Amino acid sequence: MALTKTQRRQRIKSRIKKTVSGTDAQPRLAVYRSNKEIYAQLVNDVTGVTIAAASSRDKDLSSKKGTKTEVANLVGKSVAEKAIKAGVSGVSFDRGGYLYHGRVKSLAEGAREAGLKF
Repeated sequence: MALTKTQRRQRIKSRIKKTVSGTDAQPRLAVYRSNKEIYAQLVNDVTGVTIAAASSRDKDLSSKKGTKTEVANLVGKSVAEKAIKAGVSGVSFDRGGYLYHGRVKSLAEGAREAGLKF
């Protein structure tokens, strides 16, 4: 029996999670993409703490107009700025089972432009 789209994504996500984990020095940049919004957060998996987070629903970003891909780029820049304020420069990218394409790629490029290294 064929897997549904969400079951397939969960299988890929668990496969990624086995190899990618966050530490104090290099937290995990986790991405979640819904149909309308996109969310990103920096997670320290050792202590289970979220260091910084940004989403397209934030007050400063929700007023911005543009395509979903352009907004994802702004979210990437926003989470990178918050990370740098928190003293983080390098991250491990966790695409969350999504293809590295479109909004996920745009978010990653925005984070790189703002100074994160991964």
